[in-house]
Amino acid sequence: MLRFLTAGESHGPCLTAIVEGLPAGFTVDLDAVNRDLRRRQGGYGRGGRMEIEQDRIEVLGGILYGRTTGAPVALRIENKDWANWRDRWASGDLPEITVPRPGHADYAGMVKYGLEDARLIAERASARETAARVAVGALTKQLLRPFDITVGSYVTEIGDVTAKVPQIPPEQLWSRVEASDVRCPDQDAAARMTKRIDEARRAGDSLGGVFVVTAIGVPIGLGSHTHWDRRLDARLIWAVTSIPAIKGAEVGPAFENARKPGTEVHDEFAMTDRGVSRTSNRAGGLEGGMTNGMPVIVRAAMKPIPTTVTPLRSVDLETGEPAETEYQRSDVCAVPAASIVGEAMVAWVLADALLDKLGGDSLEEMKAHAKELWPRPSS
Repeated sequence: MLRFLTAGESHGPCLTAIVEGLPAGFTVDLDAVNRDLRRRQGGYGRGGRMEIEQDRIEVLGGILYGRTTGAPVALRIENKDWANWRDRWASGDLPEITVPRPGHADYAGMVKYGLEDARLIAERASARETAARVAVGALTKQLLRPFDITVGSYVTEIGDVTAKVPQIPPEQLWSRVEASDVRCPDQDAAARMTKRIDEARRAGDSLGGVFVVTAIGVPIGLGSHTHWDRRLDARLIWAVTSIPAIKGAEVGPAFENARKPGTEVHDEFAMTDRGVSRTSNRAGGLEGGMTNGMPVIVRAAMKPIPTTVTPLRSVDLETGEPAETEYQRSDVCAVPAASIVGEAMVAWVLADALLDKLGGDSLEEMKAHAKELWPRPSS
């Protein structure tokens, strides 16, 4: 099975990741990893931190001559902002946070770990950690590619603005998305989204929204119905809701389906010259905890970022007196960036499920097993 851990603080020297379980012998394109890191840093509504950072991956182990060796892969991403914090960090002169910010990990973390300074929580709870996840996810995207599995994302809502997503092939949709600074395929909605972000910025507020991650080319039978923790839809939702500020996720139009009768929901079968097919994909590519051969679709809801210029009511835990939150540099809207993190987490789960299905300690061994399971039709 695949496993990864990240470490590092938001304003510390770097972020690190250890990835265990990648098969040997697949070529790693570091430029592609860095492209995903840049994609995460982009998007309309980002804060000043992204003007400082220039995220690039450094490989510390597990990849030699551009190929995985089967050993754990060690990655490092430098925090450029560390130069502005180094002296205060070394002298123990970091400004304390004794007024917990509503919506952050501050208060729960302080109580859990018996701490008087929320900064010790905030440094690790920061979404800066997701840069390491995007690097890890970029590796697993490259592992999926030889099996013709591709993962992409787009934004459908920011604040109260909702896009009309065109019914075009995923590759065309993603191409439109990459040209949008809010990662929205609907140009009219994208213009309204940027205007809404500007309004929130002027008001000292923040905005959330909804993004969709889609995986195409996923074969039938990843995941399992046999145990609760092997159901792939559950694992996908778990992974996506582990992203900071993501408070809900669904596979396919799950909540919309819940309001309809079954005859309008379930994907009927049809026989074509290519074999059994589906007439729709309301299940989002999964049935009974297993992929069913249709595109996997995961939709996620991101709450507005809780750091706002406008103060929120709180309590100073040092004095016990009422207080207002103090603004910490942050984004107005990070939904476009979160969609890139969503891609990474979906790719990670699918790669783990693919390895579980195929087995193998090397890419060539995985390919041989895949050829036996899913022989390609002769041309």
